[in-house]
Amino acid sequence: MTMSMRSTSRSSVVVRVDQTDGPIGGRPQVLLSRRSLGIALGLLWLLDGALQMQSFMFTKGFADSIIAPSAHGQPFFVAAPVEWNARLIAANSVLLNGCFAAIQVGLGLCFLFRHTVRVAVVSSIVWAGGVWYLGEGLGGVAGGHATALTGAPGAALLYIVLAIAAWPERVASGDNGRHCQRPPHWLLRAWALLWVGFAVLDVLPPNVSARAVSTQLTANASMAPSWLAGADHKFATWVHAAGSIGVMAMAGLEIAVGVVALNRHVLIRKVALSVGIGIAGIYWAVGQSFGQLISGQATDPNTGPLLIVLGMAAMGATLHSSTSRAQAMYIAQPLPRVDQLAA
Repeated sequence: MTMSMRSTSRSSVVVRVDQTDGPIGGRPQVLLSRRSLGIALGLLWLLDGALQMQSFMFTKGFADSIIAPSAHGQPFFVAAPVEWNARLIAANSVLLNGCFAAIQVGLGLCFLFRHTVRVAVVSSIVWAGGVWYLGEGLGGVAGGHATALTGAPGAALLYIVLAIAAWPERVASGDNGRHCQRPPHWLLRAWALLWVGFAVLDVLPPNVSARAVSTQLTANASMAPSWLAGADHKFATWVHAAGSIGVMAMAGLEIAVGVVALNRHVLIRKVALSVGIGIAGIYWAVGQSFGQLISGQATDPNTGPLLIVLGMAAMGATLHSSTSRAQAMYIAQPLPRVDQLAA
């Protein structure tokens, strides 16, 4: 922290308090900077590319078992494009899947290199937008039958949000470091919107009953390894026993995680973000079976890890907002008049 003083015509001293980005010494403390966020996205895209290279993806089963089901229970404006996409992939599975894998690997590599980050951001927004619509069917949100527990609103949409947040800004020399740029403050509002949206999905007619949630968990357990299926079944039993009260309690907790993250007190924000990160981890384990990464049919790690990364980036945005206020603080202290001192 540095302080500067200057005299004014009213015999006072204005003390400007400039707080550095971290503790004394100027070392920035950012849980996840924009650059780190870009690297995280690069690694995630490389993982997606590797998953796309699995042998199953080069068969017709990729279109029939992964793409086509995204159209089930969806309105026509979602179902029709998804079904068309499934037919197209089924007819050219080897060629198109090879292109999909190459694109995702390319996106990952571009995020890892500083000079190509902007290209990666723009390209990933376009690519993820197409995947979200034509591959994930808008994450099932339009059909009203998806919840955050099972992967709503779709991993591709979170890729878009994180890519925009990773856009690098030009930093003037003398800043606390080009490599530690803080994520944008609007991530807190995006976080709040997502979690309130999760609660809305929970209370929709297809999802509000405990039986519906229990059925989703049981269906997920059928595709999970035996050691994880047991946890899914136990959680499904607990939800069924809790009834609609349990579903409403879960929705209330999700609203709290979103709304409290907008609180003006930094510590309270951090608590809300930390709780949300923990819930995202539970959802990833229980409702999403860790993205079924070892099933041979996963195309991405699902939304759990992306929500965790988003929460960590929002932590960095929280530090940014508090530091900006501290840097703008002025304290005026009146000084004795000269004739009073002489007396």
